[in-house]
Amino acid sequence: MGQGKKEIWHGSDHVVARPEPHLGYAYNDYGQGFYCTEHRDLACEWACTDAGGGFANRYALDMSGLAVLNLGTGEYGILNWLALLVDNRRFAPKSAIEARGIACLRERYLPDVRKADIVIGYRADDSYFSFARSFLRNTISINQLSRAMRLGELGEQICLKSPAAFERLEFHGADPVDDGIWFPRRKARDEKARASFRELALEDDIDGLYMRDIIRGEVAGDGPRLR
Repeated sequence: MGQGKKEIWHGSDHVVARPEPHLGYAYNDYGQGFYCTEHRDLACEWACTDAGGGFANRYALDMSGLAVLNLGTGEYGILNWLALLVDNRRFAPKSAIEARGIACLRERYLPDVRKADIVIGYRADDSYFSFARSFLRNTISINQLSRAMRLGELGEQICLKSPAAFERLEFHGADPVDDGIWFPRRKARDEKARASFRELALEDDIDGLYMRDIIRGEVAGDGPRLR
């Protein structure tokens, strides 16, 4: 995602004409912020729950001069994304190796987002969060996790973090979202991703890199096996 103006979307159960930095939920993937996508269809899905429809809010974001931390660039790997996830999400580890894995990720791979106006990276909805936890529990390799993150074709989410980023956001209206159309699509996407993950998790990746290997320090730095 380059500089200049971008059209972005935010799915919600209500119209969000004036997003504010302090109103976002603190325990989302990248912490408190305003989460958007470049894809209207995904915003429509995110707007829908089984309780009803919502709105796909459309904006223009001028990114010129803003500090962007893009987890999809060569500077970062999937472990940096996962470190941010476990640092911000609220959940209790269910095994000793999961607890040690979380501590290891925070210590070695946590990016500093304090100076970032915008963070871009994977979106961890419920199914994707369960994929990440499978890696933390040492049941899938890092290669399998990387492949799993592409199963549902969720693309990247764009998180506005700073007041400067919010000042560059222009509201361009909201499209009503029919839950009768978009909730089934959201459910089908999730079910397809979960089914594909079950197949992927059964593959034998005997030579793969697992959470236990990283905890032991058997692979150092941020080499290609960690991407």
